Amino acid sequence: MGVRVASYNVRKALGIDRRRSPERILSVINEIDADVVLLQEADHRLGPRRTALPRSLIERETDYAVADLARNEVSLGWHGNAILVRRGLPITATEHFDLPGLEPRGAVMVGVGELHVVGTHLGLIRRWRQLQMSAILEHLGDRVETCLIGGDFNEWSRRAGFEPWIDDLTLVTPGPSYHSARPIGTLDRFAHGARIEVSQTGIVRHGAALRASDHLPVWCEAHGVEIAPG
Repeated sequence: MGVRVASYNVRKALGIDRRRSPERILSVINEIDADVVLLQEADHRLGPRRTALPRSLIERETDYAVADLARNEVSLGWHGNAILVRRGLPITATEHFDLPGLEPRGAVMVGVGELHVVGTHLGLIRRWRQLQMSAILEHLGDRVETCLIGGDFNEWSRRAGFEPWIDDLTLVTPGPSYHSARPIGTLDRFAHGARIEVSQTGIVRHGAALRASDHLPVWCEAHGVEIAPG
């Protein structure tokens, strides 16, 4: 059986209609029915970085547990990156990866069974993105073969820009996901190690997803490692 992993830049739950609605974001996430959900911009940038998606609402409205990645009492994740895991799946590890950059950036990882899932939001400048890609590989070490990385990679090119990953990872591009009103940018993608196979990909292009954020959520079906219920 495969594992469905989704990635969604939720823009702090602010829709393109200028309405901030965590309930709407969670309704989109529920529709995807993923086993693991990688979130970007899940926390506000300023002040104490309060979450845009209240934990109590996630517990009440979804079947997900929040991976223990926050380093304070008010955030959902770290550098805006958070991970939701379907209740009943074993979270075997959590980790933070410091990434280089002109602005604060990071990545987060959870182990789910044998799978190492990394969520990240890479920088706006290609040179720094490539340094961040190299840093993620270094942090993963011998876990690269069983990794699935997802997030807003901020790369507009459909071919160039991923040179640090070419020898170790396979890039997966579900398709245009930005801007949600008129998707032309393939910013939201996945990359996986040698033991992982991806059989399907998709983008949610209907309903509340068209307004809930300026990004559309993307997903993939991964195979090759065991994800056993806890």
